[in-house]
Order: sequence, then structure tokens, then C-alpha cells
Amino acid sequence: MSWSATILTLFPEMFPGPLGTSLAGRALREGIWGCQAQDIRVFATDRHRTVDDTPFGGGAGMVMRPDVIDAAISATLAKNDERPLIYLTPRGRLLDQSLVRDLAAGPGVVLLCGRYEGVDQRVIEARQMLEVSVGDYVLSGGELGAMILLDACVRLLPGVMGAPESAVEESHSAGLLEYAQYTRPAEWQGRAVPPVLLSGHHAEVARWRRQESEAVTRERRPDLWTRMQVAGGSAAS
Repeated sequence: MSWSATILTLFPEMFPGPLGTSLAGRALREGIWGCQAQDIRVFATDRHRTVDDTPFGGGAGMVMRPDVIDAAISATLAKNDERPLIYLTPRGRLLDQSLVRDLAAGPGVVLLCGRYEGVDQRVIEARQMLEVSVGDYVLSGGELGAMILLDACVRLLPGVMGAPESAVEESHSAGLLEYAQYTRPAEWQGRAVPPVLLSGHHAEVARWRRQESEAVTRERRPDLWTRMQVAGGSAAS
């Protein structure tokens, strides 16, 4: 059974979008994963297909109604569906590679894409949704966040990437940023490739790459570096 993604959205025409191209698109066509977009508006009960209302307590914007969202979820989740229900929101836990690996190892995901000022808290709690954020910024809706999460998961599915070891050595796979990459020509505009990469000495190359990963992580992501230090994952001070 393939890894399955269902996206609850007001804009189903956005999917698969970019996920229909490149590695994810090929895997989709080969049946390695499945993608279904469900229009939330179908589950509105009035003739205007209203999915939102004004927030209690006042304030700007509109809030997505719990009854409409719950109806969409009920129609989407099959009996004994073990896929996690995820709400994309700036309030959620930060999406990281650890969570991506866990999701990719499961049966798939059901993603709720919020709009307006968000979703009524009661349905989030009633459905025990996992709230996930793709970064410390605000988007117009959850659809782009859903695409980010799906792309990160799909590329880890067996048979998607040409070289499985690529997923092991890239940024965040071991809690560090990836080392710099080089290819031909060996010298370009007066800039030479580091000699160790031309040496053919695999142990030295591996040591250099680890040191480079640590250096760039210390410089650019001190938060990750501190986390590595606490976990005892650094090979060098």
C-alpha cells in the first residue's frame, strides 16, 4: 500500500502543483505515494457555501467554522485510518527532519490547510490534531506549508531518490547543516576546489566534511549547534 496524503483545503486546484514534477511527480505517477485534495467548501451547509464566521470576542478577520471542518474530516478519514491529522499553523511545533522521518515512515498524512485567522480551537482539540509550523513567518494559508511538508516526506520514501545515501548526508539529517559541495572544473575563476576533495583519501574527505558541517552550523545556526553540544554530538570543539 502506497504512502497516502489527503489535503483538506479551500483551494484543491493547487494540488499536486509542484509536487507533480521532478522526483515527487515521478513517484506519484509510479504509485509510490498518493495525493488527494478535498474541497472543504463542499461541506458547508448554507447556499452560499460559507466556511467561516466572525470571531467571538471581536477582532479582525474571520475564523473557519468547527462544524464545517469536522464534517470534512469525517468524510475524509476512513475507518481505522491511522494517518496523523496535521493542522498547518504558525502556532504549531516547528517542522524538522526528525518529524519528517517519523511521518515518512508511517502510512501517510491528512493535512488541514487553514485560511483567514485560522481554525476554531474546539475542532483542533476534539480531533487531537498535531499542529505543525514550517517556519517563523506567516503565509496566506496552509497550502504552501502542506507542500513543503509533503515534499520533505516523499523524498524519503523508498524508491524516490536515486541514491539513498543522499538523504543521510544532507543538511539536518544528523542535526548539522551540510558541508559545501564542489564539481568540475577543479578551478573556476581563480577559485580552486579544496585539495582534500581531490586526494582520493576517503577517510580524510569524511573528516573534512564533518569539520565543514560543524563550522557552518556554528556560524549560521548557533541554535542547532547548541542542541548538538547538549546532545553530545560534536566531534570537535
